[in-house]
Amino acid sequence: MDDLYREEILQHYKRPHNWGPMDTPDLEAEDHNPLCGDQLKVMLRVDDAGKVEEVRFEGHGCAISQASASMASDEVKGMPVDDLLRLDRSFVLDLLGIDISATRMKCALLSLKVLKAAGLGHEVDWEPETPEASAPQSPAERDRV
Repeated sequence: MDDLYREEILQHYKRPHNWGPMDTPDLEAEDHNPLCGDQLKVMLRVDDAGKVEEVRFEGHGCAISQASASMASDEVKGMPVDDLLRLDRSFVLDLLGIDISATRMKCALLSLKVLKAAGLGHEVDWEPETPEASAPQSPAERDRV
């Protein structure tokens, strides 16, 4: 199953959805991941009901950061901005569908960070840090506890 998700990530990276500039967006934000240099700008057009009518993004970075932006951009179309602000890390991680290492977590979550910043009109903090590894412990690790 991971192979299917990996292939989808590569497809979004090679041919990102909603990529490119937007003339006169209603909301926009940009940010970067200082650990690896990924950069992302998100532009939103919002209808009179407060729903995301159109979304565009630009930037550069690794396959994970760019694919998560492409995938998230598809999902937030038609979403009320208030709902967008309530999204959490599981939104992006579920879209990606693969285990993301702690070192790649900020790559994956950059799109969420910038989407929320656009919705709020100011920079936001990173989602809470990655929880402790949930991989099963080895017998030696269990014995130390």
